[in-house]
Amino acid sequence: MNTTAMKRSHPDELIVGLVSVSDRATSGVYEDKGIPSLEAWLARALQSPFRSCTRLVADEQQVISDTLIELVDEQGCDLVLTTGGTGPARRDVTPEATLAVATKQMPGFGEQMRQISLAFVPTAILSRQVAVIREADRHAALIINLPGQPKAIQETLEGLRDGEGRVSVPGIFAAVPYCIDLIGGPYIETQTEIVNAFRPKSARREPKS
Repeated sequence: MNTTAMKRSHPDELIVGLVSVSDRATSGVYEDKGIPSLEAWLARALQSPFRSCTRLVADEQQVISDTLIELVDEQGCDLVLTTGGTGPARRDVTPEATLAVATKQMPGFGEQMRQISLAFVPTAILSRQVAVIREADRHAALIINLPGQPKAIQETLEGLRDGEGRVSVPGIFAAVPYCIDLIGGPYIETQTEIVNAFRPKSARREPKS
């Protein structure tokens, strides 16, 4: 689903940037699994049409920032999801690169991501994921830093479920469609069995007959 012509084929088509940040994947040491995991999850979770614009980049702060700017300002992405580079290691600079291009910070996303991960490992407190809004000319996008592992990506997006399959801790994607509404993006609908997007009643569209 990688494409360079980011023009909507439908008014509610989501244009999403997917950025995998990894020195080793860019140098060919191993195959990147972040972008395929994100594309597969979006294909399962979204009812609405979407197209992705993918980028694999090294752990270089300026390169990451430039990539985020290009995806939002030039490609017109409504949502950008990054994976990798959010820990405390010296080469982990994805949060700094993201904050450098931000218009507004959205701290609730990072707080919820760490809450979800803490249910599995105490080292989740070492994660530095952030989320921000970037506003360009007549356009804005939500940018979210996600974990690097496919399993952790799914847990973060979907949340935690109890033994009967009910959501016990909401995933962050439940808040993404309404956030994109508020910044002027397309109206996104999800597969409720994967993630149930929340909107206030006043912001919901009537189901199509």
